[in-house]
Amino acid sequence: MVGGDRSTAALGIDLTGKPPRHRPTRIPPLPSVLIWARPLGAAHTVRWAPPAHAQRVQEGLTERDGLCRKRARYLLKRAVDLSGGQAACLRCPPDGPDESSLFWWSAEENEKLLQFWETYILIMETLEGNQIHVIKPVLPKLNSLYELAISGEEGCWLFHPSWHMCIYKRMFESENKSLTKEGVLHFLELYETKHLPNSLGFSEFVIGPLMDALSESSLYSRTPSQLIGACPPLGMRLRKFLATYLMLLPEEEKGGFLLKFIQKMTNRHWCAVPILFLSMALAYIPACKVLGTDGLHALRDVLQCTMITHQILLRGAAQCYLLQAAMHLTDVEKVSLPEVASFLLSLRPEESLRRDTTLWMELCCWLQVNDRCFGKSVCSDFEHQEISSLCLYVSSLVRGYLKTPASEGEHCSMPDWFEAKLVATMILLAADVERMRNKSSGKSNIKWIELEAFLNPLLDVLMKLGSNAYIPTLKTDKSLQLLLKLLQTRSLKCSNTQDDEVLFFIWKSLVTPVESVLEFILRQLTANELSTVGDLDRCDLYLALIPEIVNLCLQLSSKKLTIIKNFISPLTNASIHNFRETNSAEELKLKEQIKKVTSIASLTVVCELVDQKPEAHLEDLPSVGALRRFTAFFQSNEVLKKPSYIEEKSGLCEETSQGWGRIVARYVRDQWICLRFVLNKLPMLAQEYEEGTSELLLLTAERSKEILESALETLTILPSDQVLPVFDCMKILVPKLLNLQESLCIEAFDLAWKIISSLSNTQLVFWSNLKAFVRFIFDNEVLAAAVSAKGPAYAKIKEIILKLIDMSTTKTGVFNVVLSHCCQSWILPTCDNRSAMRNPFLNAGNYCELIIEGCVFGTVFRRDQRLIQDVHAFIENLGENCAANVVTESTNRDDHYVRICAIKFLCLLDGSNILHKSFMEDIVIKLLEKDELVSRSRTRYYANSLQHRIKNRVWQTLLVLLPKLEQNFLCGILDKVFQAGFGNNQASVKYLIEWIVILSLHKYPQFLNKFWDCFCYDEEKLKTSICTFLSVFSHFDTILQNTSEKKPILKKALLVVLQWCFNHNFSVRLYALVALKKIWGMCRMLDVEEFEALTPVIESSLQQVENMHGTGNAGRNWQRIQDHFFFATFHPLEDYSLETIFYTLPRLSEVAEDEWISLCKFERFTDIPLPPAFQRYRSRAELLDLKPSDWSQQDTGSSSVDTDGQTEWTDVQKKIIPWKHSTPSSDLEMVLQDRAAKLGKSNSRLIVVASLIDKPTNLGGLCRTSEIFGASALVVGSLHYVQDKQFQHLSVSAEQWLPLVEVKPSQLVDYLQQKKTEGYTAIGVEQTAKSYDLTEYCFPEKSLLLLGNEHEGIPANLIHHLDVCVEIPQQGIIRSLNVHVSGALLIWEYTRQQVIKHKQQK
Repeated sequence: MVGGDRSTAALGIDLTGKPPRHRPTRIPPLPSVLIWARPLGAAHTVRWAPPAHAQRVQEGLTERDGLCRKRARYLLKRAVDLSGGQAACLRCPPDGPDESSLFWWSAEENEKLLQFWETYILIMETLEGNQIHVIKPVLPKLNSLYELAISGEEGCWLFHPSWHMCIYKRMFESENKSLTKEGVLHFLELYETKHLPNSLGFSEFVIGPLMDALSESSLYSRTPSQLIGACPPLGMRLRKFLATYLMLLPEEEKGGFLLKFIQKMTNRHWCAVPILFLSMALAYIPACKVLGTDGLHALRDVLQCTMITHQILLRGAAQCYLLQAAMHLTDVEKVSLPEVASFLLSLRPEESLRRDTTLWMELCCWLQVNDRCFGKSVCSDFEHQEISSLCLYVSSLVRGYLKTPASEGEHCSMPDWFEAKLVATMILLAADVERMRNKSSGKSNIKWIELEAFLNPLLDVLMKLGSNAYIPTLKTDKSLQLLLKLLQTRSLKCSNTQDDEVLFFIWKSLVTPVESVLEFILRQLTANELSTVGDLDRCDLYLALIPEIVNLCLQLSSKKLTIIKNFISPLTNASIHNFRETNSAEELKLKEQIKKVTSIASLTVVCELVDQKPEAHLEDLPSVGALRRFTAFFQSNEVLKKPSYIEEKSGLCEETSQGWGRIVARYVRDQWICLRFVLNKLPMLAQEYEEGTSELLLLTAERSKEILESALETLTILPSDQVLPVFDCMKILVPKLLNLQESLCIEAFDLAWKIISSLSNTQLVFWSNLKAFVRFIFDNEVLAAAVSAKGPAYAKIKEIILKLIDMSTTKTGVFNVVLSHCCQSWILPTCDNRSAMRNPFLNAGNYCELIIEGCVFGTVFRRDQRLIQDVHAFIENLGENCAANVVTESTNRDDHYVRICAIKFLCLLDGSNILHKSFMEDIVIKLLEKDELVSRSRTRYYANSLQHRIKNRVWQTLLVLLPKLEQNFLCGILDKVFQAGFGNNQASVKYLIEWIVILSLHKYPQFLNKFWDCFCYDEEKLKTSICTFLSVFSHFDTILQNTSEKKPILKKALLVVLQWCFNHNFSVRLYALVALKKIWGMCRMLDVEEFEALTPVIESSLQQVENMHGTGNAGRNWQRIQDHFFFATFHPLEDYSLETIFYTLPRLSEVAEDEWISLCKFERFTDIPLPPAFQRYRSRAELLDLKPSDWSQQDTGSSSVDTDGQTEWTDVQKKIIPWKHSTPSSDLEMVLQDRAAKLGKSNSRLIVVASLIDKPTNLGGLCRTSEIFGASALVVGSLHYVQDKQFQHLSVSAEQWLPLVEVKPSQLVDYLQQKKTEGYTAIGVEQTAKSYDLTEYCFPEKSLLLLGNEHEGIPANLIHHLDVCVEIPQQGIIRSLNVHVSGALLIWEYTRQQVIKHKQQK
């Protein structure tokens, strides 16, 4: 046999286990393991296979084809049986001197070897069942395999470990994902529980089959016992395994293993969840310097190649872990600072690596500690030993960045942004490292000499921009790119830039060249310097710098605002002039069109600056007034003519990110941004037209219609990412035109919805467009105008609401945007001067279905969706320890935030406000109607179904609103609450209804008469619901807290409860006894004399139930119901809080975890605040500490032991195959029927003839039965039946191991006569006048069973050719059995008699 790398090619592993050293030194060589042995008499005829036999067996054991696996197990059994039978010292020689044996045998270890292989074969056979409940009990036997396989004395492998890997590979490739997960967890646990000898094969197995299995996302689900936000078991196990395994590897193997591990993560497209937990496992490996340049490149490839489409938060968290892994595992002496910098740039600052995060500080510490240890780079030749290598590298980097070739032409393409990002990042890192070094050395006054040195080359270039017109274009581009990146840096921790020392110094330095930079930008934008399509990229750069420079001046130097105004005025005037000048020309050349695009883009920046930076007071500039007047009347939707071929060839030859279509789209969008600026300033514009009133009316009426028509045209031509300003303009125009041009407005609604619905929620543009769409459709003015008309527009908005709700079921987060906008605009004060509505809350009443749907919103998610949500929660629970939580924008797209938004909105309502009061009452009525509708739709619903969840959410909302409701209104709806209590409710809904009833009766005891009426219905109506009303009595002391006359009420309560103490239903009696105990305790405290006659009866009843120790569960259930949280711990008043309603009570009620809304989520959702006077937020500690325990689900008896936790099962399923009694041929590659014909069992002389049967199902079952019991052949009417799917489903491949003979029904007479001449007895399975009873008939050894047709049995002409007929004795009325069942009974009886006969002969 072979070992080493050839032994396990199919497994993807290379194992080098050592053979046992204590075996005899002189062992007779065994060339191979024999395949077949024919036990005829005392001698064995043996034939040996080639040396690669064991390798082929291993390959077969893990093949995906079931037949191949079956063959391999058969061969392994034969080898073990022969070796154990001989009890000799045998060894299969390896192919090479350094390779170990895959199979060996020793007489000294015969029992141990037999035990090992029997257990091994049992596990492999059990895995074929593919059922986790059958396989799981066998898994502990894997542990015993390892105990047998490892020599405790010398710590080496006695059995080649590749056999163990076959088991795991078989589990990893199982179709049953639960089995795959069990296999992965068991393998990962090995190095925690077993001290396994090192083997290179394990490393190859980890990189191969294990990582292939780990790519399945579903394996990372959390267990039911874990809370949401906990790390899944596989994530924790993987983390421990990788750290432990790497530490056990020899030093020389660690680097190679990790490199292959990381490269494997780039070789296939991994899903977000596996890549996250693999990255986490890498990050938790203890620090060891094993990765070099190749490892750093591999980590970068993971970032760049495999994480493009992952969810933002998961992608950000994985980036954080990969950076931590790089810091822990990289050997800094093998990598240079440029290589490290290149790797860092693969991390996205908006998702992971950003200043002021914990991750950034870790990186700074790592750079500081390893400062002089990095490999040789451009800055390694130190002139000044006191300067750090990082500072020298960054200084060199900045100088090299700004150095440009002297021959660079003027019309060069824009440089890539990669270099600018790299330089800016390294400047900030170096500065923060220096700050950290100075603080650690105790320096308080930092002079920032190094940072100043970094910035000086940049400042030198920037200072010359305004005066030196001969600076190379490439140099200006690079300097401005770097300037922009530095200005875009923000501090996460410091709201004031001056509090951030590094950033403050950088910005203070960059203020100096502001005037020069603005002068340069003004010249470029207005003096016809930009003339080609490639120049538009530069235009974007210049325009992006303007708002950043304005922000810089506002932050640090108000004196510079004069410079800003002096820049804005000529830019605006020149842009207007250039635009008008190009408009007057008849035919524009490319240069003029570029000029036009630049002009409108410049005006767009000015408009946005005026809107977004009011503190700059740009509104007062005369040029801005001129801009408003110019924009108010220019023709929108003007497009640009595509340049001619010659112009296109000369102008588009440069590399640029903008095609002509993109340029035109942006040009049109810029027009709408300017128009939006004017529409928002209409009141101010009206003041400028004091005398021209008619002109103003033209602007606000006919002009509005023209603009809206242009907007609709624009939506049909603009790409989706450019339509936002058009939506904003329509938001202003539609309310003015809704009454006059309703059809036009409806067309605007439809077209806007068409754009939104066509986008996928994975596209970045989807969310910004959705928000703009929501601002348009659900603008207060639009909603109010639609309500006032009550026409088609109002119906269209209602239709859009339904469509948005429907979209939310497939695109998580859509309804969050809608509801958050509406709730904020309806109840929170706004600074929108355009709004003419006196009270926006009126819209809440007209569109209350939004709030109602928000209160009950949420679907039952698919398993993969729940997995993503669980992993999101896990990352969020990491808090600031994971930088992704700090830098990633909070999207609030969790479905919980919809309900939180609606609940917080309702909490803000004031019961004393007439509008609020009316709205709340309307919401309550509609919620009760919704509950009734759900109850009618399905009278019985299951726990955690959608119906259960909706009902639970309805009653949670009603509970929140209850304190705000007036007495008269509450009196009117209380009957509906009681009617809901009569329903067949799940436990969580029942508790909420009971809570509402208790609080209502506590606040208004006069409602008790209505409560007594609930006990007056007939028993049929009360049999499923009376427990709900009896539970209310357990808190009767709370109900009567505000009542002075308690005795009459207690008397009534006692009479009501006593009658239910004798109910025939056990549960009802238990609830009644709990209520009786409570009420009787209150009576005794009040010393009610009227009840003295009942005292002995009640006392003895309660005493009897307390001492109940009879058989069954009565005593235990009585104790459990008293200990239940609702009766023992819960207090209706003290526990009234958001946390109890939405988290604690659902948890204790065993509602699905995705229904629990923790208090931290209420706190995270800051769009809507909670009123300061709102009821307490938190549950009492006594309630929070409880664990779920529903007594009604524990009636099964004494507590059972968790059998899954047992280390070893006493008995397990084991499939018995009588392979020892067969003598198969060595040729397993023959054609199907030729092979099967040679596999006939030599010890059987039974032929089953089924030619008369024509149903494939019966034939398939007979084939399986005949093969199982060793029939020598099965005769069928046609071999075509074998190809039938129904036949194959029943036969489960038995036809491949049993000879099948084709004899058509017309040939049966001749076939029977032939077999009679061969000595066979022809036996018919039929009821005849002379048939024998099966229990009395003795089968000859050579028997032929003829089975009849399903309907007609055996024809009369064939009965005469039979030797005997046998019938099956029957006790029932039906006359016959199924033909397969009949055949099976006779086949078994024949087999039973032959087995007994052979035993007697022995």
